Amino acid sequence: MSEMIQYKCPCCNGAIEFDSTAQKMKCPYCDTEFETETLKQVDEALSAEGDELDWASSEQSEWTQDGMMLYSCTSCGGELICHETTAATFCPFCNNPVILSGRLSGQLRPDLVIPFKLDKEAAKKALFAHLKGKTLLPSAFKDQNRIDEIKGVYVPFWLFNANAEAHMRYHATRVHTWSDSRYIYTKTSHYMLVRNGNLSFANIPVDGSSKMDDDLMESLEPFDFSQAVDFQSAYLAGYLADKYDVDKDACQGNANTRLKSSTEQKFYSTTAGYASVIPENTSVKLSDSSVRYALLPVWILNTTYKDKKYTFAMNGQTGKMVGDLPMDTGKFWGWLLGLTAGIAAVAFGLWQLAGLF
Repeated sequence: MSEMIQYKCPCCNGAIEFDSTAQKMKCPYCDTEFETETLKQVDEALSAEGDELDWASSEQSEWTQDGMMLYSCTSCGGELICHETTAATFCPFCNNPVILSGRLSGQLRPDLVIPFKLDKEAAKKALFAHLKGKTLLPSAFKDQNRIDEIKGVYVPFWLFNANAEAHMRYHATRVHTWSDSRYIYTKTSHYMLVRNGNLSFANIPVDGSSKMDDDLMESLEPFDFSQAVDFQSAYLAGYLADKYDVDKDACQGNANTRLKSSTEQKFYSTTAGYASVIPENTSVKLSDSSVRYALLPVWILNTTYKDKKYTFAMNGQTGKMVGDLPMDTGKFWGWLLGLTAGIAAVAFGLWQLAGLF
């Protein structure tokens, strides 16, 4: 099967891309749109190594001395240097989208993809909305923070499914207080709480790319997997994409930790109504585990403020924006002093009412 694919418009021969607004393939030159079913037909034809369709491909590739792969663009002849994990990118000379299909075939082929729902402009707006209302943010950050790069990336994730059998025991207390004319009484009742049950988990995502910060990717959740579709390489046209370089076995431990933690939190939530609840024994056994491979949409925004780089990420499906922000230390100390003064004023007022002053 050909290594490099560039989808071409049959009307004007322009490079076509997936349009997140129309949810179709679209030619940016003549605005011709192609239905999703067409994408499936193209993928099936590529899988069968058919040559009848109007798409361009290239098998010309070679390794560079530093371990990168060198390709020749079929549109302009320019050379593309790609990392071994790159699955979709752009030609640096003609900017046409390129898909390296060999990195998405066989065992490397994803089971699912959630197509981008939001475009680059939505990512820009989400970033500025993210900055609003942040009291301790430096005043100049919004004006002087320069967006260096915005890129839409399909990030590889492993989706874990499992059943959890849990047995929990807690020590709980209830406190009752009353008084008479002479004394204040406190009665503490102690209880042993036992919780047993089963939970089923589906599509617990774990980032399969070493390039992406795991905490940042986890903060983008949740994704709506009811909108996931069977993988088709044409969805990647116009975006960047990487194949996984952290395999499912290496991600299993992270997935198990998340599954057990979620199980413990769910069972703990059933112990409301007590003054204190302390876990004494927790046992969570996982079974019937399975895993699927998916590509999920993420907008990455790299910005600069006072020569320091800041990275933000937006869920390309839901619009959720995450990222670290700088703090104005002057504003922080002013806020802290104001808070302390407010607490002191309230305390002084209470003391006056109590006759202590």
